[in-house]
Amino acid sequence: MTQWNPVWLVEIDGVEYTDAVLANLVIRSGRTNIYEQAQAGYVNIQLIDVNQTAIPVNINSTIGVSIKNTSNTFVPIFGGNVVDIGLEVRDVGSTMFTQTYNITALGALARLPKVIFTDALARDFDGDQIYEVLQSVLFASWAQVPGSLTWATYDPATTWANAGNTGLGEIDRPGNYDLSARAGSADPIDVYSLVAALATSGLGYLYEDAQGRIGYADSTHRTNYLAANGYVDLDARHARAAGLRIDTRVGDVRNAITIKYGTTSQNDVSDSDPASIAIYGNLGQVITTTLHDSADATAQAAFYLSLRANPQPIFSEISFDLTNPEIDNADRDKLINVFMGEAIALQNLPLNMNSGTFQGFVEGWSFRASYNQLSVTLLLSPLAYSLQAMRWNDVPVTETWASVSPTLDWANATIVA
Repeated sequence: MTQWNPVWLVEIDGVEYTDAVLANLVIRSGRTNIYEQAQAGYVNIQLIDVNQTAIPVNINSTIGVSIKNTSNTFVPIFGGNVVDIGLEVRDVGSTMFTQTYNITALGALARLPKVIFTDALARDFDGDQIYEVLQSVLFASWAQVPGSLTWATYDPATTWANAGNTGLGEIDRPGNYDLSARAGSADPIDVYSLVAALATSGLGYLYEDAQGRIGYADSTHRTNYLAANGYVDLDARHARAAGLRIDTRVGDVRNAITIKYGTTSQNDVSDSDPASIAIYGNLGQVITTTLHDSADATAQAAFYLSLRANPQPIFSEISFDLTNPEIDNADRDKLINVFMGEAIALQNLPLNMNSGTFQGFVEGWSFRASYNQLSVTLLLSPLAYSLQAMRWNDVPVTETWASVSPTLDWANATIVA
């Protein structure tokens, strides 16, 4: 039995704000299904102010939300920019009144659809092309630095590589797939649509980290993470029982795949799974990429079929009340640190729900908080929808042949750990 109550920290434009009470909070991050890229993270904060003092928040102010974990360390769970501010009178007494601030903020992905990209891109791997696009948007140019800024007032800990970074996180570079060049004469496109298409071409995904920065995970990112870190083991008996839900849908089946590839996606290859078609009918999908090589397009078509020709259960909702004393501190801290692509192993489910166990990856999550309460709800995709075989140079250099199972055959050696 471990007692824990949430302690919050809200920073506005880098300054801690402690004069108001956090009454309610909702955070949503990630994506709702594996067929789309992540959308911008979202936070709505309700602060109660009893002093009638102006909270120093403006449209486009940076905001960070952190919570103290069981080791008394503040852990960030959201970062973004303010897009909406509401102020209303809450209660009125004979000598004073209280007010409520409602603040809504979005993560860095929200900025991308509003920026138009018109430049050329050289032929390169997926991670490098995505980095090239994002750094042009998320790094300030020399001309954008305020003229009044002096070296003495600049953060001395900032490195030259990160100076002026306004939202670029970790990008897996170079990536795993060779993508075609983009001509400078190509039609203008918004940056979100462009990098989402590049991520899809590379079988990877965009995400926002806990500070709201944009990252990119390539096609073998989850395989490598699982090999290095294993699963976070959670007991489903500690979850909120109401709403615990697994969905198995024919809409997730893909048994006839066409991959379009080339500079303008002018070429295509197709593949199908006759056995799946015989059971579920023809459930096809056309996936548009800018892959350069037909061999990669053919391999991607086979990859989609191998994982999705048959339905897999998806954990569409499981919620944990983090103040529940039955949750131990280690699990509580791991849930506070949830991120897109985290590997989860659930035990002790009802036996008629995937035989009582579920292994998968976090795709999306939400935090909900009120006074002295905090819960997190996870959406999990099955393991099989994500894993790609390791590439030879992904295997840790410290790995030895002796550590690999002697019964592992080459056909199943997708992870070495």
